Amino acid sequence: MRYPLAVLTCLALSSPGALAAAADPPAGHYAAWIGKEAPAFRLTSVDGKEVALSDYRGKLVVLHFGASWCPFCNAEAPHLESLSKSYADKGVQVLVVDVGESKKKVRKWTAKNGITFPVLLDVDGKAARAWAPADAQPDLARDQVVLASNAIVDRDGKLAFFSLLDSTRFDARLVSLRARLDELLLDEARPSPSP
Repeated sequence: MRYPLAVLTCLALSSPGALAAAADPPAGHYAAWIGKEAPAFRLTSVDGKEVALSDYRGKLVVLHFGASWCPFCNAEAPHLESLSKSYADKGVQVLVVDVGESKKKVRKWTAKNGITFPVLLDVDGKAARAWAPADAQPDLARDQVVLASNAIVDRDGKLAFFSLLDSTRFDARLVSLRARLDELLLDEARPSPSP
């Protein structure tokens, strides 16, 4: 019976002890990866298009790893859609990487949630494994570690925000992610110091 096991897996992802420690960081924030090159991937979208993360260089990319059975992902879905619409004119692209599910199932999920941004299929979990920090949730399959996680990849392809699921401080409304996105946009708007 996959659903109960899947929900338990999603809940197991929430162990705060496996996350980087910092003074009151955003829920599940994984500071060790910030400023590093984002792991590359090339996946097929639900619409059948080949998409690489590098296709979005020059944009800020909000990346969410999820699955249709994950209650945390479903809680975040309307907020990801709202974020996509609110920030589209600011050079921000939202992408969901669906892990381990069929195109048919994911297409149904996107229709149910009114998702208008690209949803990419990571059927074999290879992209998700590349995004799973080695020291986070060592007892889980590597492709499950990043479920319900969010990242911001900056315009140069480096991680500016990376938050693994922390169910004790779950941020369905993406408050921490939006705050970081606003901070990045504000930094871009500031004039450069004169030499």
